[in-house]
Amino acid sequence: MSEAAARRTLWSRLAILVLVVGLWLVPVPEGLTPQAWHLFALFAAAIAAVVIDALSILVASLGAAAGAVLTGTIPPAAAYAGCAVVTCGLGHRIGLAVVSVFGRSTLGLAYSLFLVDAVIAPAFPSNTARSGVLYPLAVSLAETAGAKPEDPSRRRVGAFLMYCGIATLCVSSALWLTAMAANPLGAEIAKRSGVRIEFGSWLIASSVPTLVALLSLPYLLYKLFRPEVTATPEAPAAARASLAALGPMGRGEWIVTITFAGMVVLWALGGTLKIDPTAVALLGLAVLLASGALTAADVAKEGDVLAIYIWFAILFALSNQLNELGFMSFLGSRLATGLAGTSALAAACLIVVAYVLLHYLFVSQTAHLLALFGVFLEVGVRVGVPAAPLAFLLLFATNFFSGLTPQASSANLLFAGSGYLTQREMYRVGALTTGYCLLVYLVVGIPWLMLVSR
Repeated sequence: MSEAAARRTLWSRLAILVLVVGLWLVPVPEGLTPQAWHLFALFAAAIAAVVIDALSILVASLGAAAGAVLTGTIPPAAAYAGCAVVTCGLGHRIGLAVVSVFGRSTLGLAYSLFLVDAVIAPAFPSNTARSGVLYPLAVSLAETAGAKPEDPSRRRVGAFLMYCGIATLCVSSALWLTAMAANPLGAEIAKRSGVRIEFGSWLIASSVPTLVALLSLPYLLYKLFRPEVTATPEAPAAARASLAALGPMGRGEWIVTITFAGMVVLWALGGTLKIDPTAVALLGLAVLLASGALTAADVAKEGDVLAIYIWFAILFALSNQLNELGFMSFLGSRLATGLAGTSALAAACLIVVAYVLLHYLFVSQTAHLLALFGVFLEVGVRVGVPAAPLAFLLLFATNFFSGLTPQASSANLLFAGSGYLTQREMYRVGALTTGYCLLVYLVVGIPWLMLVSR
């Protein structure tokens, strides 16, 4: 490290120290406990340290956890958690098939990832599970183009494709009710405000804004990353060769295909046949596990990947403690109740913007939804915002803000630990793409939702 870089690092770390001490010493806001405020100070300092590149995300999260435990802010047992991924060979086959058609350019490869994810999303009620399908495909495409992790060659195409993997999980999860675990949970919470959401009504509501995002995001990311390799004429032939090597679909893939198709049909007819969507998901999972077509796998086998899981687990635990100590609901209520007197349209926009920005404090989409969705929806209805459009906007946001930070969703872990993306890139591009999605869902989504969901 050069002398100038060392000085810059020193000053940035001193700034983080001043930040955490300053927040710690600020009088605790009325309505919060000292533990909640002090944990917020540590959590905010950890995120700021990563954003300004004062510390790596692993060191920052470990430091925050150690500070929280040593000061008695949280008990030691609250600082640990775990994670797992489910993979399926059928997704890889679908990916190769799509690449064989659309993969002649780098931009075409990106659209291939988005298309694969959008196709398989309704039958994967977990965006983390889908990351286990998309990640190997993205790595294979990057390696074929000569991009290597932790190497200047990653800029050839690797960084671009890795973030495309993160971005497609954000928007494809918003397209389908069954594409992310928190979606059905949010639909249940929305019932309290008189909003009934089913598989078909979700798809209609999400279709226009989400398809706009799906079609435009690859091009936006292409401009943001500017990959050095723009043409990949060998990719379709390589994909066809890989498909030929795979041979015909095996027993397991046929079981997966038939089971997923059956699940989607049952979800679509759920409202008419009075079938609980959770029961359908459990039935499908039972069939896949009983047949041996789907298995659980531990992806944390290498040191670098293990480090990614460690910092995610630590930040998840700290975020969860902030929620349990009442900080999230306190902040959400204060922001939401300040909307009295604003117009319905302005209130709706402000509520959704605040809901998205608050995800900087969360390391779980489900935890965010449980802490703030009901509060924001209730206050919005109270100030005159129609319940159904607002519910859909908040639920779509629960999906597209998952790319905001590396730790915004467990679905990001494989891509964040790939070695193709830097922390700075993930924060910068995450903010830009989330802001773009927010704009799309407000500008395109609000008129559409007012038309189809009143």
